[in-house]
Amino acid sequence: MASSSSPLVFSVKRCAPEFVRPTNPTPREVKQLSDLDDQEGLRFQVPVIMFYPNNPLMKGKDPAKVIKEALGKALVYYYPFAGRLIEGDNRKLMVDCTGEGVLFIEADADTTLENLGDSIQPMCPCYEEILYDVPGSGEILGSPLILIQVTRLRCGGFIFALRLNHTMSDGPGLVQFLDAISEMAQGLSVPSLLPIWQRELLNARNPPRITRIHHEYEEVTNTRGTLMTMDENNLVHRSFFFGLKEIRALRNRLPASLGACSTFEVLIAYVWRCRTIAFAVDPDEVVRISCLINMRGKRGFDLPPGYYGNAFVYPASITKAGMLCKNPLEYAIRLLKKAKAEMSQEYVKSVADLMVIKGRPSFTQPGNYLISDLTRAGFGEIDFGWGKPVYGGIARALSNISFCMRFRNSKGEEGNVIPICLPPPVMERFEQELKRMTKEEEPVRLITSML
Repeated sequence: MASSSSPLVFSVKRCAPEFVRPTNPTPREVKQLSDLDDQEGLRFQVPVIMFYPNNPLMKGKDPAKVIKEALGKALVYYYPFAGRLIEGDNRKLMVDCTGEGVLFIEADADTTLENLGDSIQPMCPCYEEILYDVPGSGEILGSPLILIQVTRLRCGGFIFALRLNHTMSDGPGLVQFLDAISEMAQGLSVPSLLPIWQRELLNARNPPRITRIHHEYEEVTNTRGTLMTMDENNLVHRSFFFGLKEIRALRNRLPASLGACSTFEVLIAYVWRCRTIAFAVDPDEVVRISCLINMRGKRGFDLPPGYYGNAFVYPASITKAGMLCKNPLEYAIRLLKKAKAEMSQEYVKSVADLMVIKGRPSFTQPGNYLISDLTRAGFGEIDFGWGKPVYGGIARALSNISFCMRFRNSKGEEGNVIPICLPPPVMERFEQELKRMTKEEEPVRLITSML
């Protein structure tokens, strides 16, 4: 296991930002987002970065030009991305399909992919250079819904970086759009999977009614003052790589009676436990973890192929900090499995209804940690003609949100990478606890009540 902290520095020369519009006329209309799309917790920009090596077969072709032309063609089908968000009654978000376009930046960097090494994983130290924050472009309302920067490298490779207004799409929905761009770049005139809007499928019922318990949206006010709170201006950003060795060490701690566990379940239970220990939370404080569960392809949800909106909920597992920290890893995994088992069609409807009844609240902040499994989202499969990226995925974590993605390090080891943000002293304790748990045998302890 290793964390990224490279002092890598390189310069980037950028052309002036421009707008890429659909190449053909598109409908001028207003389209509502779903009641899952427009919740407060999704009103932020999510960055994605993909690193592509040189391909001798593409010699003479400019990746920025190829992608820009393909983007304009794809926007004919995904024209809402070329619009702007507006807000209606009860904070309802809608897309005004103005056709103004996606913001696009063409750039060159004085480095090679080889020089970047393991810094291509999340928390890349030159993030601001390869995904430039155009002044005034990052607002949720009235701003471009997507910003793209294509940066050519000296070696012939390039970096594709994108920033998405999260209310428009989740990971799989964005990958669907990127697939359409890649198909256009390689000669198709129509995407192989046509986009479906139909955001009303995930709207609240009439009348709305909350029928399930939603710990992920609870208001937390009465605490002992030790729940995780962070100053956004004083955080350490690092990524942690978990190879076969670390995952095997964690699995060796688990009893056979626990049954089958995914690698994601093992890793996030481990990170949640270590993170809580590092914050030194009062044992009687209630802590929670919210794992995103996507409903695409799941029985009973009937989302059509081509739906590219947000199609997930994040039920929370809760427990007292003392129980989480003192019990073995098995305890946290059982909590995660219990929350996952409660996910149902009724649960999703109850979330949409809660959004309408309570004014589209954000998720619980104090003592909550959100994490999403994007190992199978498909970012690593996007091919604009140069082949697959050596890394493709989310570019960085937020203060209380992390992602789990596939990564192959410079030694050729396959594994998972999780970016995380913590205050400096907490990060130090977190790293120590991570190392301890993957090296030492933990004595078996009795698992008691799972508050």
